[in-house]
Amino acid sequence: MKTGKLFALLIILLMTASAAFAQDNVRKIDELLKTYYDYGQFNGSVLVAEKGKIVYARGFGMANMEWSIPNQADTKFRIGSITKQFTAALVLQLAQEGKIRLDGKITDYLPDYRADTGGKVSVHQLLNHTSGIPSYTSNPDFFPNVSRDPYTVADFVKKHASGDLEYEPGTKFKYNNSGYFLLGAIIEKATGKTYNAVLKERIFEPLGMKNSGYDKHSEILQKRAVGYQKTADGYANAAYLDMSLPYAAGSLYSTVEDLYKWDQALYTDKILSAANKQLMFTPGLAQYGYGFFIGEQPLGKAGEKTKLVQHSGGINGFNSLLTRLIDKQQTIIILDNVGLGRYQENITNGIADILNGQPFDTPKKSIAETLYKLAGEKDGAATVAEYRKLKAANAAMYDFSESELNTLGYQLLGVKRAKDAIEIFKLNVEMFPKAANPYDSLGEAYLADNQKELALANYKKAVELNPENGNAVQIVNRLEGKEVKINSSVFDSYVGEYELAPNFILTITKEGDKLFGQATGQGKLQLEPVSENQFAVPAAKANVSFEKDASGKITGLNLVQGGRTTKGKKIK
Repeated sequence: MKTGKLFALLIILLMTASAAFAQDNVRKIDELLKTYYDYGQFNGSVLVAEKGKIVYARGFGMANMEWSIPNQADTKFRIGSITKQFTAALVLQLAQEGKIRLDGKITDYLPDYRADTGGKVSVHQLLNHTSGIPSYTSNPDFFPNVSRDPYTVADFVKKHASGDLEYEPGTKFKYNNSGYFLLGAIIEKATGKTYNAVLKERIFEPLGMKNSGYDKHSEILQKRAVGYQKTADGYANAAYLDMSLPYAAGSLYSTVEDLYKWDQALYTDKILSAANKQLMFTPGLAQYGYGFFIGEQPLGKAGEKTKLVQHSGGINGFNSLLTRLIDKQQTIIILDNVGLGRYQENITNGIADILNGQPFDTPKKSIAETLYKLAGEKDGAATVAEYRKLKAANAAMYDFSESELNTLGYQLLGVKRAKDAIEIFKLNVEMFPKAANPYDSLGEAYLADNQKELALANYKKAVELNPENGNAVQIVNRLEGKEVKINSSVFDSYVGEYELAPNFILTITKEGDKLFGQATGQGKLQLEPVSENQFAVPAAKANVSFEKDASGKITGLNLVQGGRTTKGKKIK
């Protein structure tokens, strides 16, 4: 055979093998997503692209459950905080045109903003969440008392985005919706147009993103998904949210197909110049750039990693996750309308592993969900018997983890079925006798059933297994009539920032003689002392203990919640 023919044959064989590999990947991705859907862990649309080509796009479940309208690749979802990257892009465009300065202050563009803080905070600090301005969504009153009411931009800025600085601008990272609300107001001042109009003119129309826009409840919008929430008893409509409030921090809707157009544009200079993209994708504090987190994505178990550019979004009834694996030119976009965001990272990791020829984890059914349905008809003893039966016959199919039984027990406790909850927590103690949390939960159930002696015994066991369980220590002291007195001056050394995970910081502050903790994107909660270095967080059913080095310097903390201990290194 001639050399030329041999090379041609080799090329054909390689192309055939590559096509077969790609087709097998599509099959695996489809099976993975179908399993997540079948297990009630995903309801929405997914798009997967590689090297500039869409390899998978499909909807799962219902866009409208009442009318049985299915999700599709062109279904419109609220995308929550993915909005922020569009806001950041507009600011960068206007900065390039000289209409906004990144080092300009809030009061340069919003002269009515309070001068004492607005004269200190820069546009750059709003973009990368280092402004120090309190986030309005962290206010405990926001969702119950504010979120349903419409506001003009100016009125909302004045009332809900003008709080006292929590720290010196530029010194800390704290994820902040107020900052991006203010950026929307600055965009409007700089252009003389509404935020919505500027988006259409500068991004959506140039990119042909015809299925994206600013969501308004009053607008008739074809193929708009309805937002739901999953409860122990099934699905329910998500709580109403007036879309004037998320604004430039989270009010957009889009489709997986339109977001792919946006993703591809970021590989070009069509919307942002190379210099502006450099600014957007340069990680600052907590690895946050402008509207994106920047990090690394592990691929499989082999230790290979690729550059990750990512952002999630969460808004009543909706979750979204846009992931760009830059070195591989792979994009994974997930939009969900049942608020099942806790599964999206696992789904993304599974798809990334499939694309890169790595073994991947498959989902498991929730044993808590399965048994809750039975528990509605049977008592705790019958539910325990079914658990044993399923574990014996289907150990690989269900998630039999400690947290699953704990979830089921608290669901029963939440509907005032303390005696049935006790049976479930007793089972959890039996299954995980060396874990502290099942004893803690059993103690709580006994306490709810007014069985104080049994409650005390189990809380003591929880403390024995985990002396850092501040919540259990606090309850033991209370049940035994002991009073704990701590000099609040020791709290000063605990103040600072602790990194629990990439892009997730727990900030400890002191106000008067009290200590508070606030995690990235969450509200502020009080830490109640049970010893000099141990604290209970009753509102989150969590505990915090601080670690010292040999010299007595605070180096980190341990956060215990839901039976899981997370270590946090002190970074500031």
